[in-house]
Amino acid sequence: MRIAETVTFGGSGLDRAAELRGDPERMAALLAEGLVLPIWRGKPLMRDGAALGWVAADSPVLAGGGAPIFLGRNEGRGCFAVDISDWSPEAGAEAVQAGFFDPSFQTHPALPESLAFGELRGAMLLLTPREAELAATGKALVQWHRSHGYCSACGAVSAPAMAGWQRVCTVCAAHHFPRTDPVVIMLVTHGNRALIGRSPGWPEGMYSCLAGFVEPGETIEAAVRREVFEEAGVRVGAVRYLASQPWPFPASLMIGCHGEALTDAITLDPVELEEARWISREEMVTVMAGAHPEVRPARKGAIAHFLIAAWLADRLD
Repeated sequence: MRIAETVTFGGSGLDRAAELRGDPERMAALLAEGLVLPIWRGKPLMRDGAALGWVAADSPVLAGGGAPIFLGRNEGRGCFAVDISDWSPEAGAEAVQAGFFDPSFQTHPALPESLAFGELRGAMLLLTPREAELAATGKALVQWHRSHGYCSACGAVSAPAMAGWQRVCTVCAAHHFPRTDPVVIMLVTHGNRALIGRSPGWPEGMYSCLAGFVEPGETIEAAVRREVFEEAGVRVGAVRYLASQPWPFPASLMIGCHGEALTDAITLDPVELEEARWISREEMVTVMAGAHPEVRPARKGAIAHFLIAAWLADRLD
């Protein structure tokens, strides 16, 4: 697919400089002259809600934060992320406990009001490709460190290493690496129609491509066929890979595929899907324009929206 790397969070060509992660002196030098992205409870710092809010390494907002995580070099300058989730905002400024999207912003007393912590989902289309990749990387790594503080081999405390790209057990010295969960997401077609569905708890009317986690010992193609049949009862034949997208909510790699349906009768698994339906190209044009009376498309920036738009434009090759 020629446009594969134009998907949000992908293809910016970030220099991750992995060869420098094990050099503490180089890391210290890059940090001293570099930029730091504070992340609070999964929300990166944003400038006016439309760009990342970078600060210097000695910024007071980082006080009490976690160890800096090296994201890479942007135009030769080191970029880092720091978790400051232990900071508590003033009463009334807490994050909204929303299941799908938190629209609230939180300001820090050490920063100007133009800088605030905000949901990455709400800003991902406003960021440059480079900033989107940096934000996705930082958010995923911060979440991994917060959820993997103990060694899975012996249960002892682990500590960050390799500039944030490993954790090492303080007792048995086992090495642990960042988690990435492979997920297949598939545009399944049958003639002139595409299969879409919605999960319980999604915003009213929102539909997307079907998706599911790849299981151990399973190929991408087999995962596509299994997930579609389990969720919607539709048999899929030919499967081909189209594009991928890092999706840091919290740490998935979305593997976009096209599947050709062999059957079209739908039998729902109500645990996985609230509803599924076939929709024609003509009707999908109305959906993507936001004019359909019942169906809302997947959020722009998500790979599902990208795949459907490519299908409508005959750009799956």
